[in-house]
Amino acid sequence: MGKKKLELLKCGRGNARESEKEPGDRDREWRWARFGPGGLTNRELICCVLGPGGPVAATEAAGRLLDTFSGLGELAAERPAALARGFGLGRVRTTRLLAAFELGFRAGGPPRRAGFTVRSPADVHPLLREEFRGLDRERFLALYLDTRHRVAAVETVSIGSLNASLVHPREVFKPAVAMSAAAVIVAHNHPSGDASPSGDDLDLTARLDRCGDLLGIALLDHLVAGDEEIISIREYGWPECSP
Repeated sequence: MGKKKLELLKCGRGNARESEKEPGDRDREWRWARFGPGGLTNRELICCVLGPGGPVAATEAAGRLLDTFSGLGELAAERPAALARGFGLGRVRTTRLLAAFELGFRAGGPPRRAGFTVRSPADVHPLLREEFRGLDRERFLALYLDTRHRVAAVETVSIGSLNASLVHPREVFKPAVAMSAAAVIVAHNHPSGDASPSGDDLDLTARLDRCGDLLGIALLDHLVAGDEEIISIREYGWPECSP
């Protein structure tokens, strides 16, 4: 293994002499050499990403981050300014950390926005997680499907405030009519992180369902995304349309 790879494992110690290495450095380097990055813990990987350049040791900063956030997904969604100021990372280390998360997301490949077939709500979860990732405002999406339930297009219908997004049925169904869509799936995020559908969500679903019936364009589902889950209102309890 090259010298440069070993230097990454010194967790911000730079060209530290053997006597200056932090406890566990040799074990960490041995595991990297034998198993690669998969042999390191989340704390050790964050430490390697942070590297030198901060007001506190990388191991201490990594520990603070993991003790504060419930998971890597929550950490990745945190605002850069909050990371830089609240955890002693500074601008350089914050940039390194968020760049590493972004590379990880991109390495998984972007979810397909069109052409895939929707057979269940779970089929659109990857797309929605990518579309809603890191948002602090409500965003309302519409997915337009053909007769085989293949996604023909994905459109942003509206972007709202911290806890609300105003949506008119006309804005949802106008593109559907223009592209001769056979069905529509709508989705929005809850910036609060709680995916439970609100009363307003259910009322809007009923209005959209009623409009879809009049136009002959089926509303297949309304999905609500939170931090940890995406709830299908079709499975949660579809509201009845008033006459």
